[in-house]
Amino acid sequence: MALRLLPRFNSAPTSAPPASAPAELTAESTTRDVAAAAATGDARATKMLLQRLAPRVARSVRLVMGTQHADFDDAVQLSLIALIQALPAFRGDCEPEHYASRIAVRTAMATRRRSSKRGARTDGSVEMERLVDDGPVASSQAVSAQTRDLLRGLLDTLPEEQAETLALRVVLGWTLGEVAEATSAPLNTVRSRLRLAKESLRARLEANSELLLALEVEG
Repeated sequence: MALRLLPRFNSAPTSAPPASAPAELTAESTTRDVAAAAATGDARATKMLLQRLAPRVARSVRLVMGTQHADFDDAVQLSLIALIQALPAFRGDCEPEHYASRIAVRTAMATRRRSSKRGARTDGSVEMERLVDDGPVASSQAVSAQTRDLLRGLLDTLPEEQAETLALRVVLGWTLGEVAEATSAPLNTVRSRLRLAKESLRARLEANSELLLALEVEG
């Protein structure tokens, strides 16, 4: 997929303004510095930031939606637009890479939900009931692929905050601390959201122990 680099976006800050950006940016500039400059509307910094973060954004969208989803490309573009528009509100509580990934996850989940409501074709995933009834499979790689497909669909059934926490922790593999930083939530709140999400999904996956393993993460 060819990512279209987006133009400059003007967005009014929704919180404290970002710190002053450095006068000049180079290839050695930190992503934080590039993000700070992009937040001021600097077109060159915006282009640099998108070049650095677009692959991570695309990967996050792919993990949540699957590359064959009919709206995959649109979700990536919407994620990049949302990232640039949200930069003035970025307070530096986490790394810009995590900030971008969180936006991508939220955008991807919202896109999946809209697609589901209008009956759009998704990624060709097997129905949940079939996955549960199929029992163990021989290949661990196949289990992993099936688990990802199943979790993508189940994210649509959870409350937004629980779905986001589960996606960041299980689908993207973040630590609890990284999830807490990116979502600006206390660690205990993250643990509670993850616990509630896993309890909800366990009730629907109890017929397949292989798939339950994906949810056995620290929480």
